[in-house]
Amino acid sequence: MQTRLFHTLFVFLFMVISHGAFAVSGEDAKPSHTYKLDGVLKNKFEHATEIGTSRFTVRNSRMGIAGDINGAYGYRVQVEWSDEGQFKVLDLSGTIKPVKGLSFTLGQTSIPLFNTYIVSPNEMMFANRAFIGKYFLSTRDLGLITKYDFRLGEVPTRLEFGLFNGNAINSPVWKKKMAYGGRIIVGSMEGARVTAKIYDYPKEEETHHLFYGADLRYEAANWKLETEVMKRESKTEFHTDLFSYYVQGAYVLPLKTKLFDSLMPALRWDGISDTQGDAGFDVKRLTAGIDFGSKRNLFTSILRVNYEWYFGTNSPPIFKSPEVGSDKVSVELLLRF
Repeated sequence: MQTRLFHTLFVFLFMVISHGAFAVSGEDAKPSHTYKLDGVLKNKFEHATEIGTSRFTVRNSRMGIAGDINGAYGYRVQVEWSDEGQFKVLDLSGTIKPVKGLSFTLGQTSIPLFNTYIVSPNEMMFANRAFIGKYFLSTRDLGLITKYDFRLGEVPTRLEFGLFNGNAINSPVWKKKMAYGGRIIVGSMEGARVTAKIYDYPKEEETHHLFYGADLRYEAANWKLETEVMKRESKTEFHTDLFSYYVQGAYVLPLKTKLFDSLMPALRWDGISDTQGDAGFDVKRLTAGIDFGSKRNLFTSILRVNYEWYFGTNSPPIFKSPEVGSDKVSVELLLRF
């Protein structure tokens, strides 16, 4: 009953706010309150070639709204309508911007560890996330994050620092030790960009991890190349250390058909391993894909075909089923606005 009530209230509020967002006209040509609505629907078919099983899934069904008030305040709300059948609140945060370049965001939001192009379904180049984005840590938490944008000479630079509950999303637990960390980002999404990050995550007595890593990317007019490494060190004897990395790239070709505007071949090599010696696991994966893209005003669609080849030593306990580690073909339709 409570879940249905929450769904109904959210839909009602979303419609009211959306109506207000588009009610600005003529005499209000310079509004102090700006809105941006966004959504993504990701439907997928997978076939595990080594096992012979298949499945259809609705992997993502997200909708959100972000707003800015006089350049001094902001907010972000985003929900996942069905994550394996479960409704989830993803983002629920408010932001204050006291001076140019400085912001404080309080609420449920992203932690300063992952790149959006690795974990966000509307920005990923492949049907499945890289190992770094899937098996290391939840990408969001409840807490406070501070961001400061400035320039090192002519190079845009950002410093981020966050303090969080350290218990993933939708879980406002009381803690003696909170999770904290930060990163530095030098460069922009066009051209060269490099980041370094560190994050301390004490969840409970048996679980305390320290994450650290770095990434490098370069994007030109019609191609991009990205690489990252990340280490998870366990501060207790109950877990092992993890190490993961990826290298991925893509090239965009123009295409003129009724359905598609672009053709993008993409390639990724990634791996994940622990450090238990002979008892540990070491899995590598090669993913080849081709995307057929279309952009119509604010609406974008991608028809994506991927094939994954797995090369592994032992079976990782982090894989939930045999199909996860099987060679597989994925066909995905991604719709976003």
